[in-house]
Amino acid sequence: MPRKKSVKLSATDFCNQADDINAFLVTVAVGQSDGHVSWLYGYAIIKLYKAFEGLILDALVGAVSNDTSTIAATTDVQFPKHLTDEVCEFLIAGTGYFDFKGRSGLIRTLKSFVPDTHYLVAIVRKSAYKDALDRLVALRNFAAHESSSSKRAALEAIGQERISTSGSWLKRQGRFGVISESLRALALEIHNAAPY
Repeated sequence: MPRKKSVKLSATDFCNQADDINAFLVTVAVGQSDGHVSWLYGYAIIKLYKAFEGLILDALVGAVSNDTSTIAATTDVQFPKHLTDEVCEFLIAGTGYFDFKGRSGLIRTLKSFVPDTHYLVAIVRKSAYKDALDRLVALRNFAAHESSSSKRAALEAIGQERISTSGSWLKRQGRFGVISESLRALALEIHNAAPY
């Protein structure tokens, strides 16, 4: 039988990726123009989002593949005891890609696959992570799309009236680091709560 996905390992991998992104910013930003530093931070929020999205997908796959009663509790369908990680990922993402919209969207997504009492839902629900999650998604979308609707969402997430780019906002006052560290703390909680 193939090995089950380790949620603990995925959480550790996310923390390492977050550290690598921060190290990249420190190293590459030296000697760059202000505009180029903004670009770097825009790139960094996209990379951080991608890493976090991977963590959450892995955590859901791990939760379902390690204990199919989790998805059975939300779907009223009895699944076989042993599902491969690939089958679990298909159940979660279908033929598309895994995505969520902000913290509330992430909670809804989690609750589609695990019960309300599951450690993933409990951790993501914590108010300590609300701002970081909402800002991660909104600033990533603004960095990637630069549309008027993504800008409005970014402004709402940061609670301000003006923003030129995601990178220009993130590079000031250690804002990127605050988001990154909050997500790292969330990942560590997932690591500590995960059985595997």
